[in-house]
Amino acid sequence: MDDYCERIRTENQELLDEFENWLREAKGVKGEKTIRTHIDNVDFYINTCLLYEEPQEAKEGVSGISYFLGYWFIRKALWSSKESIKSNATSLKKFYTFLYERGDVKEEALEQLKVSIKEEMPEWIATVQRYDDPEITDMEEVWG
Repeated sequence: MDDYCERIRTENQELLDEFENWLREAKGVKGEKTIRTHIDNVDFYINTCLLYEEPQEAKEGVSGISYFLGYWFIRKALWSSKESIKSNATSLKKFYTFLYERGDVKEEALEQLKVSIKEEMPEWIATVQRYDDPEITDMEEVWG
């Protein structure tokens, strides 16, 4: 399992390097801070979340965004907030667009990711706000 995860991490680093170049060259993203935010957000998803339990390659993670932003990220990332969820959603949408352009994910999967982000964002934000609310002590109220 460790060898498998290490292989995936090596592949992920190559993807992150290519993604960074894609942001700069194909998308014309200029700000270093913006590029770093996208890289850090994607890195956390593909090298932490996707390798946490059942290791998955980055391209397989296209269908896991709802679980990640609606549950896993809120519970595992101490910095989860309304803003960080929106930031991660933007970064992951860009990353999976990049993977689509490379031919690594299907158009339908990319479109479903975009629909999920658009439709589920209000609930993800409401969930993180409930999670951070000190008045709510029953986790059933957070996760519904």
